[in-house]
Amino acid sequence: MSPQCEIIAKYILPIFRSMLAKELVQTHHLSQTETAKKLGTTQAAISQYLNSKRAYKGTKQIEEFLPQIQTLATETAKKIADNKTNPENITPHICNLCTTLYKKTTTPQTSKPKTHL
Repeated sequence: MSPQCEIIAKYILPIFRSMLAKELVQTHHLSQTETAKKLGTTQAAISQYLNSKRAYKGTKQIEEFLPQIQTLATETAKKIADNKTNPENITPHICNLCTTLYKKTTTPQTSKPKTHL
């Protein structure tokens, strides 16, 4: 796995899951238990996401990408809440986010990733 993929898996995906959980509970008024079932996790994990005790390690490194992650979380939560998709079907959206972030962290001259992400 490349360093970019490792950073995305370690920092960005947990933040995305946290934002998604918060959207489902706070905006769409699902219970923690309902949210956990829809996301395939536990109620305890949802509680930790809601209280920012999980997923926010290292956010300084990816601060510039937080608005994009939030936008995807908001859009995805709406689709899940409206039963238009389920977590298994959001993989292409996550892949698109990762691809977009990767493109933003490469230099046009060398196509090698910058080290800050």
